[in-house]
Amino acid sequence: MAFTWPKDAEFTPWELDVIDRDCPFCGRMMHICDHRERRLYTLDGPVELICKLNHCPDRNCPGHAKTKSPEQESMIALPHWAIGWDVLCWIGQRRFSRHWAISQIRLELDDAYAIKISEDSIARSIQFYQIILAARQQDPEVLRQQYASVPEIILTIDGLQPEKGHETLYVVRELTQKRVWFAEPLISATADEVRRLIIKAKEWAEALGKTVVLWLSDRQDAFVTGIAAEFPDVPHRYCQNHFLRDVAKPVLEADSHAKVQMRKKVRGLRTIEQSVLQRQASLGRKPPTDEGAPSEADATPVEAAPPDDPASATSGVDAVGSVVLDYCTVVRGIVNDDQGGPLHPPGLRMAEALHEVQESLQRNLDAKKGGSRRSNSADYRDASRRAWTKSKRCKR
Repeated sequence: MAFTWPKDAEFTPWELDVIDRDCPFCGRMMHICDHRERRLYTLDGPVELICKLNHCPDRNCPGHAKTKSPEQESMIALPHWAIGWDVLCWIGQRRFSRHWAISQIRLELDDAYAIKISEDSIARSIQFYQIILAARQQDPEVLRQQYASVPEIILTIDGLQPEKGHETLYVVRELTQKRVWFAEPLISATADEVRRLIIKAKEWAEALGKTVVLWLSDRQDAFVTGIAAEFPDVPHRYCQNHFLRDVAKPVLEADSHAKVQMRKKVRGLRTIEQSVLQRQASLGRKPPTDEGAPSEADATPVEAAPPDDPASATSGVDAVGSVVLDYCTVVRGIVNDDQGGPLHPPGLRMAEALHEVQESLQRNLDAKKGGSRRSNSADYRDASRRAWTKSKRCKR
């Protein structure tokens, strides 16, 4: 399908001629026999290539029936494409380095460079860019240069499954240079299929002339048998990540049970917040907007007013209500914090954080027993600042 150019597009003419004008058959100097015009987008603006086609003037020479195009044309743009190499590289860099969406790339091309191409064209360009990038990374000469100073290599294999029922992508990586060698999707991880990948990795290592000193995997049966067959003298170790995850399973199960028990005890946050808001409203203070207020199970903490807000210190009662709301915000953030791994169990962090809140509440209660109304208000404001700081830390 022909590309439709905007009517107001102004093209800059670029004339291209053949550099080597000697006929490859008879050696005579070739003559210009025709012109081919081609339009495309570049980052410098729309360009019209005027390609001078050459052929041998001798009618008896086989080169007379064949035309030769300028060598520079392929260095500017791909055949039958409406964008140049610079635009293709720009699209690939934004997609894979900055992780832009296709719609964002299209809008930026239109706004910054007045390049109007569809999202389908951008998607095809991204696929072609991936093919070029993969071919470049697997180029034998590039690999030899990369591993010229590496005496030994370490290989690892693992499967990545996006969703259940989908093909699993098996990836072979080399760890000394942190480089992905190749990846193939497999419907079933049979011993023969996995061994085929291991044989391919062996061929790559032999082509580079490097010795494989170690294999790492999650020690699936297919991995164990395949590596033992193709690399009989190479040690095969368990992946540290999988090892740590398996060892930590009992700890994480106990941690999860502890979180459930702590959540059973920490209840009624929303009831406390509503009672405070009603009390503030009865005192004539405008309560915060409660539209879309989250429930106890919501993951996003309620945004409370900062402790330095002058409205929160107008009276002792208002200061008390602000402190209570801040504590509720902090506790909700602690209860809903599920992030962490085997080295930082979320249940353990939850217990420590709730203990800090309990100590803070006790300090406020002790200060209230022996202090004046004014000193108690100052203690409440200090506790509110600490609660506000902990709230922001829990959100991060």
